[in-house]
Amino acid sequence: MTRRPPARPVPPPWLRVPQPEPPRRDDRRTELMPPFANLDQPTIRFAPIRVEPREDRTEVIGGEASKPAGQSLLRSSSMMAVANLASRVTGFLRQIALAAVLSFGLVNSSYTVANTLPNIVYEFLLGGVLTSVMIPLLVRAQKEDADGGEAYTRRLLTMAGAALLVATVIAVAAAKPLVALYVGGETTSSANPELATAFAVLLLPEIFFYGIGALLGAILNSKGRFGAFAWAPVLNNVVVLGVLLVYVLVPGEISLDPVRMGDTKLLILGIGTTLGIVVQAAVMLSAIRKVGISLKPLWGWDPRLSSAGGLALWVVGYVLVGQAGLIVTTRVASAADPGAYAIYSNAWLLLQVPYGVLGVSLLTALMPRMSRAAAENRIDDVVKDLSLGSRLSTVFLVPISVLLTFFGTEVGLALFSLGAGNANGGAAKLGTALAFSAFGLMPYAVTLLQLRVFYAMTDSRTPTLIMLGIVVVKIPLLLLCPVLLPPENVVLGLVAANSLSYVVGAVIGQVVLARRLGPVRTREVLDTLWRTLIASLAGGAVAYLVGLGIESGVGGSAGGAWLVLAVALVVAAPVMLVLMKLLRLRELAPLWRRLPARFR
Repeated sequence: MTRRPPARPVPPPWLRVPQPEPPRRDDRRTELMPPFANLDQPTIRFAPIRVEPREDRTEVIGGEASKPAGQSLLRSSSMMAVANLASRVTGFLRQIALAAVLSFGLVNSSYTVANTLPNIVYEFLLGGVLTSVMIPLLVRAQKEDADGGEAYTRRLLTMAGAALLVATVIAVAAAKPLVALYVGGETTSSANPELATAFAVLLLPEIFFYGIGALLGAILNSKGRFGAFAWAPVLNNVVVLGVLLVYVLVPGEISLDPVRMGDTKLLILGIGTTLGIVVQAAVMLSAIRKVGISLKPLWGWDPRLSSAGGLALWVVGYVLVGQAGLIVTTRVASAADPGAYAIYSNAWLLLQVPYGVLGVSLLTALMPRMSRAAAENRIDDVVKDLSLGSRLSTVFLVPISVLLTFFGTEVGLALFSLGAGNANGGAAKLGTALAFSAFGLMPYAVTLLQLRVFYAMTDSRTPTLIMLGIVVVKIPLLLLCPVLLPPENVVLGLVAANSLSYVVGAVIGQVVLARRLGPVRTREVLDTLWRTLIASLAGGAVAYLVGLGIESGVGGSAGGAWLVLAVALVVAAPVMLVLMKLLRLRELAPLWRRLPARFR
């Protein structure tokens, strides 16, 4: 016979604590409405009011449903595209002003060479690599730690900041041998080592602020905050434009023989350029505080920092491998033609504008998604994002590449004919270099997207090896340029070799990813590529024929180039869009749905 447990005493009604009844879980959302009437009842029960589910606002991109519109990839990337557009436009104005003030001669080339190392840090660190490496680590810490990863974030920022400071001090101390790596020890027709060294002493401190900016950007991106990181470069460009205005207003010229470190114009240009990077990093501090991350240094070792250190070492290797190719480029360009390296550098920066507006925005929005999917071992979702990013990059960048190939010279004349920019035909040479390199725009974007996949899986070794393969292909091509081409055309060979190396890089990356992840939807990407390429070539060819007729009447002036570009865009865009619609390019389905019915 089992004993029944004694009954629990029942308290009087006035001592009972009202206990809400938990709402039932079903496929419909419920809202809890506390009844404020009948408060004299002994118990209170919350009556669930059933609300019909709202329409799930999703966007379909390329046949695949994205997340709800409030968190959609398109919304995040669109916001960043606007910011990146402003950044690239102001960056354009900065380069145009620089060419107008300094031309493409000795001072400009020396300044560009001196700024090469900080700019490489920007390309590989702030431009994506360090941010991409750190985002997966930060996301995992936020998911695993009780404090949301705050202590880990502070330790990571403290240790990385100290390492960046040491590296910057060493770089400034080694300014002369660093410059010698790029231009040698003797003055050439396109670089002055003494002047480049003086600029380098003033510009190399940018490394610290570039690195801190990259870390702050990684923290913000891991929290889903993209605005400050995207808008910060705009302030940098505005500062440098102001510096160039001051440079013009100050009388005199930069002394070349001898080079004087205390030269007023030298100090204005060097310190002012570095100040722009300081502002670019500082503007993110308020955004960091808003997400609740303390910036107070936190010393001490977290075992997971060993993983971060290992990843960072491979990032350093990535940068050094890229530098090997750049050293060969600057050496060949400096020995070829006056201003050749400045033309090469500006053509590459010009090519970065469409990538910065579209490619960087897309990659920045995809990176946290891929990192979370990789952390949760959802490899299918990683592959979906890889395919989606590759196809969208193709649809957006291939038409731009085709137009730049047909109208590169006109772009150079339109943008760089002001002031001293077209001295010795520099603007036309730059535009032609842009046309010869435009085919590498889409492979470059796809290669960087592929590298992001490895970083999302906390693998920074494979991207460094892929970069090694790119450089191994690039260097022999660079060395062949002065052998096969006349001096005035060497720069065209350099830009073409650079673009071709990224075509090889995209192929290598896709093969390695297929071995690592299994099927990576390569056929989908190629299907999108050939449809987009056919439509783009047809539209570009029609616009080119129209442009020839206009150019014969207006000549090769800057105004005529602007007119040709405007008409070409008006002609090419409708032809490309109609052919893309006829070829059933599904990645543009959201665009077709937004058009009025009569245009569909």
